[in-house]
Amino acid sequence: MGVIRKTKAVEVLLNEFSTGSVAISAKTLIEQLGDTFNKTTIYRVLDKLEDDGVLHSFLGKDGLKWYAKCNGCTSKEHKDVHPHFQCLQCGKVDCLPVHVSLPEIPNRKIEISQLLIQGKCEACFV
Repeated sequence: MGVIRKTKAVEVLLNEFSTGSVAISAKTLIEQLGDTFNKTTIYRVLDKLEDDGVLHSFLGKDGLKWYAKCNGCTSKEHKDVHPHFQCLQCGKVDCLPVHVSLPEIPNRKIEISQLLIQGKCEACFV
C-alpha cells in the first residue's frame, strides 16, 4: 500500500467503509458528503484509495460505480476476485465471500473481472 495522507476527506471516507462487506456507490457518497466535500474531492480520494489497494470498485445496476473495502490487496495487485450481490428490492450491495474460478483463455491475460449477481437479499427474501 502506498502512503495515504490522513486528510479529513480520507478519514471521513474510510469511516464510511468501516461497516464490513457493504458496498457504497459513488453517488451515495456524494449525496451524503456533498455538504462537507465537493464531488471532485470525493472522486479523487476514492481513486487514490483504490490505487493504494484499500478499496476496490465495480459497476452495479444502472452503471453506477460502487466501492467496497479490499481484503489483502496492495497498490501493485488487487486480489478481490469475488462476486458482488445487489438486492433488486432494497438496493443493498455487498461482497460475497465465495471463491470464483476464472477460466484460462488461450492467448489472453485477464486483468480485471467483475461479477454482479442480482436478486433479493436475506432481509427482502423472507
